[in-house]
Amino acid sequence: MSDIKYQENLKTKTFDEDAKIESISVHTDSENIVTNIAAHNARIYVKYYSTPLRVTILYFSLFLLAYAYNLHKDVRGTYQTLATSSYSKHSLLATVQCINQVISAAGQIWYARASDIFGRTPILILSILFYFIGTLIESQATDISKYAAGSCIYALGYAGSVLVTQVLVSDYSTLKWRLVSSTVLFLPNIINTWVGGNITEDVGNRWQWGFGMWAFIFPLASIPLLCCLAHMKYLAIKNKEDVKLTISKPRSISWARHLYDIFFWKLDMLGLILLVAFFALILVPLTLAKGLHEGWGSAKFIVPEVLGWALALPLFLTWELKFASNPITPLDLIKDRGIYGGIGVSLFLEFVYDIGSTYLYTVLVVAVNESTKSATRITSLFTFVSVLTAFFLGFVVVKVRRTKEFIIFGIAMWYIAYGLFEHYRGGAESHAGIIAAVCVHGFGNGFIKFPVRVSTQASAKTHDRLAIATSLYLAAGDIGMAFGSATAGAMWTNILPAQIDMVIQNSTLAKIAYESPIKFIRTHKWDSPERQALVVAYRYIQRLLMIVALCLIIPLLLSSFFLRNRALTDTVAFEQTDIPKESDSSDLENSKIDNLEEDSEEDSSNGESKPKKKTISRFFHNIFHN
Repeated sequence: MSDIKYQENLKTKTFDEDAKIESISVHTDSENIVTNIAAHNARIYVKYYSTPLRVTILYFSLFLLAYAYNLHKDVRGTYQTLATSSYSKHSLLATVQCINQVISAAGQIWYARASDIFGRTPILILSILFYFIGTLIESQATDISKYAAGSCIYALGYAGSVLVTQVLVSDYSTLKWRLVSSTVLFLPNIINTWVGGNITEDVGNRWQWGFGMWAFIFPLASIPLLCCLAHMKYLAIKNKEDVKLTISKPRSISWARHLYDIFFWKLDMLGLILLVAFFALILVPLTLAKGLHEGWGSAKFIVPEVLGWALALPLFLTWELKFASNPITPLDLIKDRGIYGGIGVSLFLEFVYDIGSTYLYTVLVVAVNESTKSATRITSLFTFVSVLTAFFLGFVVVKVRRTKEFIIFGIAMWYIAYGLFEHYRGGAESHAGIIAAVCVHGFGNGFIKFPVRVSTQASAKTHDRLAIATSLYLAAGDIGMAFGSATAGAMWTNILPAQIDMVIQNSTLAKIAYESPIKFIRTHKWDSPERQALVVAYRYIQRLLMIVALCLIIPLLLSSFFLRNRALTDTVAFEQTDIPKESDSSDLENSKIDNLEEDSEEDSSNGESKPKKKTISRFFHNIFHN
């Protein structure tokens, strides 16, 4: 009798344990519905877009959308210069760019989280809407404040479009081919470099139309991609695949509570707001202050800086570390050196780039006497060389399957490029030198920017974290751009006016030369004394900007040492391989180095004086093979 009861109790216990395991599994699945919907669905959709024809159609659709926003970005610099100059607020160009980059950085993180919850397609549609509204407002702006408002909305749209297209490429490509696939989005720059100059020349001074036409071109260019995404979903549903809903609400709570949980907790809106407030408060005043008496020592500079460092930053750190259930910077992801190394490279890469590029178009037109078409083409030449380099490098990476050595080589090329920029910084004789500098600059960038993005995505390890890792990389780049714009703007507004006053004795004319340089050069031709005096002032400020950029390449190089150099596999993420996640072939090399140290210590204990080889060996091993 007791045996029968024992057997019944055993069955009951087993049943309860199975039910508990099943309950845990259901709970986990429900969590995945909310947090990883896009990655889950992408793994289904890829089965229906794996034929050569459909893959070609998908990548052509991505190419078309990227063609539109890349061409717009190439010509925007010209229109921004014309717009700010027409308001007699050219010096605020850096301020507008700084605000845009801060908003864009927060937008990248928000879009990544939202795309994991709501899916890629809804977020792409939202980005297109922001893009349309922002460019429309810019085209109709009558003063700098209205233009800045439209520019900020455009920045949100642009950030979302870039993030979603980058993640879509990652969803449908393997790590080994990721570099080649990601450069597809930038191949339009090969054409845009030569087309952009013609567009800006044809548009001329009608910068309003130069902005406005993209409010219609960009949405039209997105239609093929949206059709592809809709077709994928249709095929998956038709074949009764386990496609997850964009929003799955538990029955036990209301829609209001569910949306509150998503937007406040899962998307961490408060953390994003505090992050934007911090960077805006500390960076924007730098672009506005004009010396000790007009800016640095005034309340309009001191108050925002104090609020940023003493209030916004502590609040952000306290919220993220103590209260946020889904921090915008997940610590378990950030602590991987492959991730924080990629973030560091992205930040300093764009920091250095923006210092040199913020006023490059103005320098070319004013101080080198380039035409609008020529100046636009020269500034676009950077991306032309960069994309070609990265595209062909991608095929080398397919064979080599590593990226770190190429990244360090690219950083070395940037030292040469900025040395050329410092030497050729103004005057008609600088024409060829600046073109050479731009080409070397782009060549080096092809070895850095795209491989670092692939390396960062590989360090995410799982497909579910691919979007957030990509967004952190892109957001760090936007913050770096904001630092670069702020630094360039601060130097431009604090140094250049005094230099112009020294070389142009007429105070009224000097003010026009500073605030409206495009207007100034229309009335003062290249051979006039006033124009040559302005060239001298531009050469001075350009030299200082390039020296600062050269100094900042040092932390860029140091950040690259932290990158991982795992062999890229033929899978979307490392989680899909049979290789252990926390170790790879490099662990075997580490054990060999440890044994080498032990042998060295034993030799030294026997009285033989042999240097320990572990430290140096491990240093170089970690740089190039780990």
